[in-house]
Amino acid sequence: MKFNWVAGQEATKEGLKKLVEEDKIPHALLMLGNEGVGQLALSIAFAGYILCRQRTTGDRCGLCPSCKKVDQLIHPDLHFSFPFVGSREVSDSFLKKWKNIVKETNGYFSYNDWMKALEVENKQGNINKEECTNILRKLSLKTFEGNKKIMIIWLPEYLGHEANRLLKLIEEPPDNTVFILATENSEGILPTILSRCQLFKLNPVQVDDVFNKLQLYYPEEQEGKLKTAAMRSEGRLSEALKIVKQEADDLDVFFLDWFRKCYKGNGLEIVDWVELFVKYGREEQKRFFKYGLHFVRSLMLQFCGIEQLNTASEEEGNIFDKMIRNEIIDFDKIDMISDLFSETIYSIERNANPKVLFLDVSITLNRILRTSKRSTA
Repeated sequence: MKFNWVAGQEATKEGLKKLVEEDKIPHALLMLGNEGVGQLALSIAFAGYILCRQRTTGDRCGLCPSCKKVDQLIHPDLHFSFPFVGSREVSDSFLKKWKNIVKETNGYFSYNDWMKALEVENKQGNINKEECTNILRKLSLKTFEGNKKIMIIWLPEYLGHEANRLLKLIEEPPDNTVFILATENSEGILPTILSRCQLFKLNPVQVDDVFNKLQLYYPEEQEGKLKTAAMRSEGRLSEALKIVKQEADDLDVFFLDWFRKCYKGNGLEIVDWVELFVKYGREEQKRFFKYGLHFVRSLMLQFCGIEQLNTASEEEGNIFDKMIRNEIIDFDKIDMISDLFSETIYSIERNANPKVLFLDVSITLNRILRTSKRSTA
């Protein structure tokens, strides 16, 4: 990855380039942002810029031996650490799969995508004691080819208290060593670690920047579909890529089917749906209800007649028309459904009993939709 492949974040890119050009690279940097805004992609681009032998002020050259090795993620002075499942394993055990997903997505993938790649969706990944020891070992070695040794730790919040093992190394690293921490949750990182890192805060990617990157990924795709994906992505290129690949569309179909079942109120159908849905991983369950929040937002916009901001699909729009025409929905109901979905996401994160939770959500949605306006007034 080069800087020009990172979506948006122009001010941060310029700041990172300036550090290299002025030879003021800090020994530890923290790339902080929401899922899918480019922490990992930017970390790799920055590492490649440092290691490039013929860089310009704009980007790394992409042609020197160092750049070619960075492109293949095989540069001997560029190291990676990331969450995985296995108490006695280290990141190196999963490096082949890691390189594959990074190359396929240019660094735009989620923790859940990574757990899927490892085929351990329902287990909790972490960065364990053995991995910390492995990091210490790698960084004790001299540089092989470059002028710096670089360790990128993706999602360091999964270190937990094991981060104490790295504290002294980050505080007083060996010569020519750079730590880059790419995180989505700084609250999950020890304050003593945070205090030793120079912070770079990444913003949600602008819709136009997401759209422009989607055009590079999918040059033959319909422009309308790419624009819709960009608008629905909430500034996350990783989410936009999923929408274009129709992974999210499959989720749309599943959600709309559930929504109809809840409106009809057939108890057996709802129970069957719950039995199926509890088999999904927690991240997929959260994503289902996050789509539900998009659905409610689009419904509100159509209800208010604000079409220019609405990113609803044709099928969603038809459903909204029927709901509005038949007076099934009103402002109060929309507000209640939005609260219901937000509370459900929170409950999933808190490990609520899934069968009880999703059955209750389905029954509650039925009651909201079936309550008359007079009753809600």
